[in-house]
Amino acid sequence: MSLIKFNRRPWANLLPQEFFNTNEFFTDRRWWDIMEEPAMNIKELKDGFEIELAAPGYSKKDFEIEIDNGCLNISAQNSSSKEREEENYSRREFSYTSFKKSLQLPENVLDEEIKATYKDGILTCILSKKEGNKTNKPKKIEIS
Repeated sequence: MSLIKFNRRPWANLLPQEFFNTNEFFTDRRWWDIMEEPAMNIKELKDGFEIELAAPGYSKKDFEIEIDNGCLNISAQNSSSKEREEENYSRREFSYTSFKKSLQLPENVLDEEIKATYKDGILTCILSKKEGNKTNKPKKIEIS
């Protein structure tokens, strides 16, 4: 598996006048969406791959991890709301966060032996390498 360096801030290389002097500054949300994605590390090990995703503020039940057509799909949703009513006012706060990451897996990943853990805001997925040409079926991964 070869890794490609990804510039998380594509606007960082632009001059200030180029950054603000575009009609797509507020309509093209691609650069904004990149800012909201969690940071990720991918390590190739001797017998597999380790993927770490920094996603603090979530719980295990907020994540959904599945493999389909050779892609590892990781998504999470989290929402909270607070309401306070006093004699003269009422106050309501709410938040909703979500993300989805999809990674094309190399041919040599054995999807029957994928383990996921979530601890201290870090989601870790361990993927084992396989021998031979075995076909993979769609599968959901449980988080321990």
